[in-house]
Amino acid sequence: MSSDTTTIGLESVREVREAYERLRGEIRKVIVGQDEVVEQMLLAIFCRGHAVVVGVPGLAKTLLISTIARSLSLGFSRIQFTPDLMPSDITGTEVIQEDKLSGQRVLRFVKGPIFSNVILADEINRTPPKTQAALLEAMQERQVTVGGQRHELPRPFFVLATQNPIEQEGTYPLPEAQLDRFMFQIQIRYPNMNEEMEIVRRTANKGMDSVKAALDEIAILRLQETVRAMPVPDHVISYALRLVRATRVKEPMDGGLTRPRLVNDYVGWGAGPRASEFLVLAAKAAAAVTGSTHVTADHVRHVAAPVLRHRIMLNFNAEADQISPDDIIKNLLENVPVEGLTPDERKKMDEVLR
Repeated sequence: MSSDTTTIGLESVREVREAYERLRGEIRKVIVGQDEVVEQMLLAIFCRGHAVVVGVPGLAKTLLISTIARSLSLGFSRIQFTPDLMPSDITGTEVIQEDKLSGQRVLRFVKGPIFSNVILADEINRTPPKTQAALLEAMQERQVTVGGQRHELPRPFFVLATQNPIEQEGTYPLPEAQLDRFMFQIQIRYPNMNEEMEIVRRTANKGMDSVKAALDEIAILRLQETVRAMPVPDHVISYALRLVRATRVKEPMDGGLTRPRLVNDYVGWGAGPRASEFLVLAAKAAAAVTGSTHVTADHVRHVAAPVLRHRIMLNFNAEADQISPDDIIKNLLENVPVEGLTPDERKKMDEVLR
């Protein structure tokens, strides 16, 4: 039984998959490896969501996002976030302009770099809260307010941000409200030996290949509508809800289930309802890019880490014991039952069915 009566044809889903493969092909001309990172970035775009990429310097975070932008026939702006960046530096400002015919002076709004389709917010945690607040409005409302006037941003609109987890001097931690607006927090890690060999070979010998635009604005909007219209069975939504609600240590567990031990011991605050929405939406995209019209619990599990890792606030004990949000998510996936059964009940059922 599905909670969504919308039907999506195989042809529409095939279009999503083909677009995804074209984009990956163009991105691979420049980016070596990092397949999981690229996949998660494209899933966020297909879901009309924002993403923040976290990794140490030198892992091509900026290059990855600029390459994705070049593979899309969209407007692109790169904003380097610094401690002295002001809200008007990204949103734009009103300037006084004189009409040459009448001689009257009027205020004219000059758009800032935020008025583009793909925004690379480089080192997003290096700008003060006032500027972060302006960016937050753009991310959530798809608009900016200057001088009491609202100005709509173009569609589609994505903020793809980078963040360095090592340097903390001269940084401003992102408020939880803004972190929650990012659909994914994507962890980028060091390449393996073969990938790093290929990176060095490319840069030393021939440099980077040119990237061609694989999708235009109309195609992207159509793919986003296809993903959002995909039906999801109620039992898959229930599983996503159980995962998210299990993180809320101050709330009782549903259905007599037991909360995983790591969550009880190390989580201070759990994920909110937006996590449930993004978990189901990302599962839809994960199904579509594989050419499947059926969203399953495995698709939810596939996207759980990037959706939840920045929405789980750990306590002091977790820091002392070196427990990360990914450890908590792994424990959730191991212990929260897919069909609403406890692990012992599931084991007994398997024995009966066997």
